[in-house]
Amino acid sequence: MAMTYSTLRLERRGAALWIWMNRPEIHNAFDETLIAELAFAFAAGDAERDVRAIVLAGEGKSFSAGADLTWMRRQGAAAFEENLAGAQRLAALFRTIALCETPTLARVHGAALGGGMGLAAACDICVASTAARFATTEVRLGIVPAAIAPYVVRAIGERQAYRYFQTGERIDAARAREIGLAHEAVPPEELDAKVDEIVAALVAGGPRAQAAATDLIRAVAGRPVDDAMIEDTARRIATLRASAEAREGLGAFVDKRRPVWTDE
Repeated sequence: MAMTYSTLRLERRGAALWIWMNRPEIHNAFDETLIAELAFAFAAGDAERDVRAIVLAGEGKSFSAGADLTWMRRQGAAAFEENLAGAQRLAALFRTIALCETPTLARVHGAALGGGMGLAAACDICVASTAARFATTEVRLGIVPAAIAPYVVRAIGERQAYRYFQTGERIDAARAREIGLAHEAVPPEELDAKVDEIVAALVAGGPRAQAAATDLIRAVAGRPVDDAMIEDTARRIATLRASAEAREGLGAFVDKRRPVWTDE
């Protein structure tokens, strides 16, 4: 990818692109540079045909402690238009991650606070170390978790959000799994193995089908099961069944062989 990063380290592990936030001295807190580089890296990775999964991780002791408070204070002191533009770029980052067609996975260890929790929630899948801690701590700073709210509420639900958005309480990994924020909570020494296990499962799926699956979720989540939805879901499966990828997948199953996309 033709970009030099100052706040990230990119690594290819087979079909997976690992994006490492690389500001360990400040717990991977983000400023305008990290925001821009993350947005670019996710968009570029999503555009790469041979990238089948994108893993977001953090160097050092933390996944991400959220926004760099120096940057936040600078934004708050700026003219409103500049302040708003910075907030819009942050919101756009979370949307870029959430709308990736390539499956995304957050590997969370240590602190995932504020925007760090938002990054974990924006990814399709979250795997946490039992040493991980999450929180929406913004109210304790006199602000709100606005940019991350669509993704955190999607993950934990409205009812849980009322509590944690207002209290800023720390959420341990077991509780994060219980309320839907984390899919897995494993001992620190097992974290990478669990991530690799899920990445292997992702690579086994058809890439077009996976993109269609995420689009399907967005189309049905929180909506009534009415005639329009039934018709839409029927058309989706009929369209996919006629695709070259489905013919290959069904043929591979019948022939007891691996589909071609697992060799890419």
